[in-house]
Amino acid sequence: MSNELIINSTQNGSRIALLEDKKLVEYHQEQTDKQFNVGDIYIGTVRKVVPGLNAAFIDLGYEKDAFLHYLDMGPNVRSVISFTKRVQSNRKSTSDLGKHKFEPEIDKMGKINQVLSKNQRVLVQVVKEPISTKGPRLSCELSIAGRYLILVPFSKSVNVSKKISSSDERKRLIRLVSSIKPEGFGVIIRTVAEGKEVADLDRDLTHLVDSWKMGVRKLRTAKPPEVVIGEIGKTTSLLRDVLNESFDSIMVDDQKIFDDIKSYIHKIAPEKESIVKLYNGKPKIFESFGIEKQIKSLFGSSVSLKGGGYLIIEHTEALHVIDVNSGNKSNREESQETTALSVNLESAKEVARQLRGARHGRYHRCGFH
Repeated sequence: MSNELIINSTQNGSRIALLEDKKLVEYHQEQTDKQFNVGDIYIGTVRKVVPGLNAAFIDLGYEKDAFLHYLDMGPNVRSVISFTKRVQSNRKSTSDLGKHKFEPEIDKMGKINQVLSKNQRVLVQVVKEPISTKGPRLSCELSIAGRYLILVPFSKSVNVSKKISSSDERKRLIRLVSSIKPEGFGVIIRTVAEGKEVADLDRDLTHLVDSWKMGVRKLRTAKPPEVVIGEIGKTTSLLRDVLNESFDSIMVDDQKIFDDIKSYIHKIAPEKESIVKLYNGKPKIFESFGIEKQIKSLFGSSVSLKGGGYLIIEHTEALHVIDVNSGNKSNREESQETTALSVNLESAKEVARQLRGARHGRYHRCGFH
């Protein structure tokens, strides 16, 4: 299977298409004027506590207040709050969490007004960008993502991606990361860390810890609402998350983006630097790779299947509905059961592809439906 990343520079940002065997499986948009990105860590102010929802609304400077549910605060939210207070009052000059006294964990069945109050400052992370009339969705379980690892402040656990199935490899990675991680931090080991040496993991971890230290320095003088730690650009974050050995090509139609990507890949995967290419063709890049046509067909409410069936996908206020239809497929099979099986098998693959695209909506990557 070939994997290609096609990047089209636009006036307002860039469009990013991920192809598997020339078929569009993910479509993303990066807007240069976008105010909120998933992963951004803010210092915000509690605007309102709503016991009935067991949630609070946080002012992040958006027209709609951001939403923070009690269950999204994390067990160590009191430690996050006490650390924030000490840093902003200049009583704590270090970012070392090993020297910070952890507060008792909150009760899973507790109430939000036992933890937060109006006008309180709180450190929060965007987990879902604003959609329609809703503001950003927030969490107090902070994390900073890297190439191989995810650094989790105010935690102590080391966890491994479930996609790493080898028991010996899981134990090896846990042992290595446990020996190099700083006290007061947890770590999530990503799938791409499989088989990597301790030097690679240590380099990634050092970069993440440096990001945390820079954020803490900024937090000392930050005024709500202000970004304390910002997520990297959409293009580079996508490369960080999906780049692996199966990638054949990264094609870009803009010199600056090309240079930025070459520089980033040189840092994270120098062996892949040669697959980055600058597109100079006459047709527009998305037209040349057949992407524009696929986008138009995929964003409609009707999705055709190769076997003659089709899907109808409709969006309601609460959910998306997918209706599977056999179309002219029913005229070519021997029985109703054969038709149903054939259409459902083909539909299952297409629905999975649709859901894969939709999953990225929380990162402001436009899902198919």
